[in-house]
Amino acid sequence: MKVIFTPEAADALAKLQCYIEEAASKSIAKRYVGEVVKFCESLAEFAPERGNRRDDLRPGLRVTNYKGRVVIAFAVELDQVAIIGVFAGGQDYETILEDQQH
Repeated sequence: MKVIFTPEAADALAKLQCYIEEAASKSIAKRYVGEVVKFCESLAEFAPERGNRRDDLRPGLRVTNYKGRVVIAFAVELDQVAIIGVFAGGQDYETILEDQQH
């Protein structure tokens, strides 16, 4: 399976990197965001069984987390895994995802 990032997920990763750069350093931010991306890409394997189903938010939505700090929302489609959102810092991902539907 191929992994794709929606524009919203790509934007969230860019914002996360900027936040970490300000709080720590550019190299730390680049490494951490790279690890998050690598984790997302690993969802290509066994994606339909990974994460928790959240059909209550969006049909076919699954969520998982990276090291308990970042929530990753994704959907398994025919031949790909779509990363729908990347949420860090205690963001209310449920409300954000519901708002994106409208």
